[in-house]
Order: sequence, then C-alpha cells, then structure tokens
Amino acid sequence: MPSTESGLALAEVRRQESLLKTGALQNAIFNSANFSSIATDARGVIQIFNVGAERMLGFAAIDVVNKITPADISDPQEVIARAKALSIELATPITPGFEALVFKASRGIEDIYELTYIRKDGSRFPAVVSVTALRNAQNAIIGYLLIGTDNTARKQAEEALLKAGALQNAIFNSANFSSIATDAKGVIQIFNVGAERMLGFAAGDVMNKITPADISDPKELIARAMALSTELATPIAPGFEALAFKAARGIEDIYELTYIRKDGSRFPAVVSTTALRDARNAIIGYLLIGTDNTARKQAKDALRETTIELESAKIAAEKANLAKSDFLSSMSHELRSPLNAILGFAQLMDTGAPPPTPAQKESIDQILQSGWYLLELINEILDLSLIESGKLPLSLEPMSLTEVLADCHAMIEPQAQKSGIRMQFPQFDSPCFVKADRTRVKQVLVNLLSNAIKYNRVGGIVEITCRATTPERTRVSFHDTGEGLPPEKLAQLFQPFNRLGQESGTEEGTGIGLVVSKRLVELMGGEIGVESTVGVGSEFWIELNTANASELVRDADKSAIGTPTQTQPSTQLHTLLCVEDNPANLLLIEKLIARRPDIRLLSARDGNRGIEIARASKPDVILMDINLPGISGIVALRILAQDPATATIPVIALSANAMPHDVEKGLEAGFFRYLTKPIRVDEFMETLDVALKLSKARSTGVRQGETE
Repeated sequence: MPSTESGLALAEVRRQESLLKTGALQNAIFNSANFSSIATDARGVIQIFNVGAERMLGFAAIDVVNKITPADISDPQEVIARAKALSIELATPITPGFEALVFKASRGIEDIYELTYIRKDGSRFPAVVSVTALRNAQNAIIGYLLIGTDNTARKQAEEALLKAGALQNAIFNSANFSSIATDAKGVIQIFNVGAERMLGFAAGDVMNKITPADISDPKELIARAMALSTELATPIAPGFEALAFKAARGIEDIYELTYIRKDGSRFPAVVSTTALRDARNAIIGYLLIGTDNTARKQAKDALRETTIELESAKIAAEKANLAKSDFLSSMSHELRSPLNAILGFAQLMDTGAPPPTPAQKESIDQILQSGWYLLELINEILDLSLIESGKLPLSLEPMSLTEVLADCHAMIEPQAQKSGIRMQFPQFDSPCFVKADRTRVKQVLVNLLSNAIKYNRVGGIVEITCRATTPERTRVSFHDTGEGLPPEKLAQLFQPFNRLGQESGTEEGTGIGLVVSKRLVELMGGEIGVESTVGVGSEFWIELNTANASELVRDADKSAIGTPTQTQPSTQLHTLLCVEDNPANLLLIEKLIARRPDIRLLSARDGNRGIEIARASKPDVILMDINLPGISGIVALRILAQDPATATIPVIALSANAMPHDVEKGLEAGFFRYLTKPIRVDEFMETLDVALKLSKARSTGVRQGETE
C-alpha cells in the first residue's frame, strides 16, 4: 500500500497534468482581455498577435503577423537609446531594433522594461513589457514572448508554438507576474516563480493547503463580498468565493486588493481572475494572474495633481471636436448652395427645348460630371467625420441583398458601358437576405463597383459573386481584371487620402471611399478584405451577417404610404409658394416651374413674408428653405401648422443643411419631404407631384367635412 504522503503527491501530479493537458490554463491566459501577448519567431517576426494586443495597439493581427517585428511598433529613439545602454551595460555591441528588445532574454536573463508603443493611428502610450525567450525541447530559442501590462491576453493560436509548450512555459517561468492556479474549490494547485518571488512563499508552502483568499487582506474580502452581493443581488460569502464569483459566471474579472507576504508585509496588487474549463465547459479551477501595484499606488498622488489639466485638455478636445463638426456642417451648407445653382441650371440646359448642340451637350456633361463628383466628395468627407465621431446613425434591419445588387447594377451600368467594361452579376435561385443598413450597404457596393470599373483595363470584366461563407455570414465579392496591387500597396489601401500613387493619374479620387466603406461595413458587424495579384487583377469582398427571409419586412410594405409615383401634370392650375432668400436658387425654381404650365409660382424672400402670402393665397404646396432671414424655415412651418387656414398645406423642405441630423430634425418638425441641395430635377418634380396629389386629397376631405 502506498503511504498517505505518496498518495497525496501522486494526486497533486495528476491534478497538474489534468490542468495542463486540457489546455484550460493556457486558454485562460490567452483568453484574458487584460494582457497583450505578442509571440515572434527566432528572428523577431510576429507570429501571434492576440486580441488584447489588437485592442491596445489598433492593428488587426493580419496587419502584423509575418510582416513586422515588435520594434516596428516601438518608439525608434527609445529603441536606439536602449541599444546604447545595453551595449555599455553588457560590454557588447547591440544593434538598435528587435535585438535591443530581446537581447537579455536571448541570454537567459528575464527582462522587463518600459518603452513607448505606437498605435496604428500614430498615437503613443507608455507600456511595461516583459520579454521571455521561447525554447523547444532541446532548449533552442524558437521565438520570443512579449507580454504588455495592458492585462489582456487571448489565445491567438499558432500550433507549432503551442504544441511545443514553449508559450505556456514562458508565461509560467515569468518572474514578473504571479500565476496562481486552483482547483474548482479554490485550493492552490500551481504557484509559479513569479508568485514565489512576489509573495515570499515557496510553492510547497501553499499547494494543496490554502486558497488565494488566505494570502489576501480579510477585511477587503469582506468588503468585496458585500459589494458584489449588492451589485449582483445574491449573497456571496467572504473568502475565495468573493474572489472567483464573477469568473465562475463567465464574467472576466479584474480587481485591486492587498496581498499578504509570508513575512506579514503587505503590497497592493491588481489581479485578473479567469475560470478554467475542461472540454465539456465544466469549471475545473481558476487562474489568478497578479501584478505588483505598488508603483502605481505611489504615483497616484502625483496623478491627482494633473487631474485638472487632464480635465481641461478633455474639455478643449471636446470643444475642438464640436468646432470641427460645426465647420464641416457649415462647409457642407456653403458648398451646396452654389452647387445647387451650378447643377440645377446645367440640368435645365441638358433637358431644355430645343436640345443643346453636340458641342453644348459635351460642355454640359462636363459641368454635371464635375458637379456631381464634387458633391460626392463632400458627402464622403462628412461621412468619414460622422463615423470618426461615433455619430453616424445606422438602421440594422433584415434587407434583400438581391434587390440592392439589382439596384446597383442599374446605377453602375452606364459607367461600365462608357468604360468598355463588361459586368457579370450573380443569378439568384432564391433571394438572399442580410442584416444591415440598406442605404449604407448600397453606398459600399456602389463604391466597390465603381472602383472595379475605374481601375480596370479597357475591355475588362467585373465579376460579382454572392455566397454564404458560414451559416451566419454572406460574402459579396468583386473581381476585376485590372493591373492588381503589390503587397506593399495593399497594406496602405485603407488609409485615408492615400491614393497609392494614383494622384497624377487620369482617374479622379481622394482615397476616402474605401476608408468610409471599411468603417461602414465594420459598424454593421461585417468585414471587408482584398486579395490582389499584379498583372491579373484584384478581388474586394465584404461579409455581412445573414438574415432569415422570415425576418424581412418588405420595403414595399414599409413604404406603401407616401411612395412617390410618376404622375402626369394635370390641366388644373396649382399654386406653389417658394420661400427662398438666395436669388440664384429662386431663379432656378422659377425656371423649373416655367416648364409646368399647370403650376403658378409665388415667392417670398423670408419666413415672415412667406407666412403672410400663405395665409392670403392658400397655395397648394409650399417649398421652404431652412436658413432664412428673420425666422427659420422650421419656425415658419410650426406657425403654418398651428393656423387652421394653412395647417393642411404640404410643406417641402429644400435646404443645403444636409447632415443626417438636419434631415431627421426637419422630418420630425413636420415637413412632408426634405430635399437637399443641390436638387436633382427628376426627384424634385416627382416630389412636387406627390405633394400636389396629397394637397388635392386633403382639400377634398376638408370640403366634404364642411358639407356634412
């Protein structure tokens, strides 16, 4: 019979092996959102870049894996200074770059240091980084592990490193973090060298004997249990349950508490607690990763002194952001007003009688093309600003991708024919639905189609495909036969205002469209990507969340009331009142209405005069600018709506205030429709016809009510 002590030792070994073999401990470390974990190969090229690193640095893993070293995201001056200091300290020349970051670790000296990290957007932040060499079974270096103090770690698998156990060993051999693993009851099973150094206990002092609660301040445990009981509305006992309760419920937990060393001394710690689970998702233990928080506590007083400055800086930043939004809104308004006259009169000339001569037609086409292009640029800049400020409204609903692709085909076909490009759209056996914002999806698809045509070769092809990549995701791909892009240009593709050297080419553009498309797709919960081969072509794709057909509310059902319909001008004479203070815009309206013998035009240059004329003449429809002398168009609308004599007259807003919140505000105020400048003549006429039809229906209803 084996002795009791031997039996306990054997049980201890089996428990440790169970934890390690299931990978629960390793998964918990890499699934923690509180440490950034970057693993490289022996040359320093990044092989693993976990989500904690993605969140801290702003790069996606695909941006860096197999492409750069951690030195490329570090302050170059600090890397040079570190190389010089280490060269003196170790009496050996050390090259600035990745070697300076891992030299000590490569010599078996565990290293922790401070340096400045540089995010993808160029902003910087200080970081504390622990570096450990990764070694195989023969003790040869196969890479390096850099753990940042962001306290995030999620597994980004690279099977070669994981199977060798090098990554796990590096973490557990780190002396800069205490790693304590327990069984399901909280009894300590693993106590790494970092925990030994930090707490003064040897592993044998605590394993199978105590829980982490026994090395924590008891008063803080009581306070934490009471606070959690209140927060979660359930009684929680002081002790280990208070440390692991959230983690046991699948809530990743990070908190501050005081650890008590073996000699009775105390120090503040930040602890991240994660549940360890087996293959059946049952909890088999807990992992507590701790860092000494003494330095931060000592710096807290100094930080208090900068609070006022930080608050002032925050206020200044908010004011600057508001000023930026105001400027963009004002810029949009000021540019749209003259564009309204340019594009409006150009449309009049284009559709005038007699028709323009071929030479005149060519000139008019250039005016229209350039004008609409300028409007497109204005809209893209505003979209980018709204996205960056987090103020872009989105309506994510089930929508028919089949219908939107058909709309895009009709919109883009003239551009393709003009460029001699043949488009191949998919033929759907059954409708395809995704959950997204219909307007924004169309915007993205049109942008990708336009680019596929614009950067194609003469006589080229654009092939559009649509397929399910998983039961939850649908991918739309656009494959062109253009020149293709080399890898170095692909890496810069989604940078704002970067045209990849096309600035001197014949194709217009700002480099904003793809950036806006990427951010729109991501805001809708999707992804965007590209593959390209020089001399062959490129394939851009987006993936969106699939929706069920049963969820779809048909657009026709949603917009059955008030849907614009094409109507022929009637022989009855109608009256239109236009309230507009800009002479050029008013002249444009006069020219447009001159084509409608069934409409008599009245005009007013300010809101008060417009109200007077409306009360005296009772027009069938009112066209109202928003920014007017005296009172605004919205105030004028409110006054008209409160007067029974004018309350039933449909009022159409026609304004250069074209920001989404402007349109929303106008419709909420009660405008029948909200048209933005510059106007499209066909849309304007169609809206006018619908408003006249509504006015007639309302006036008929009023007369019937009076005779009853």
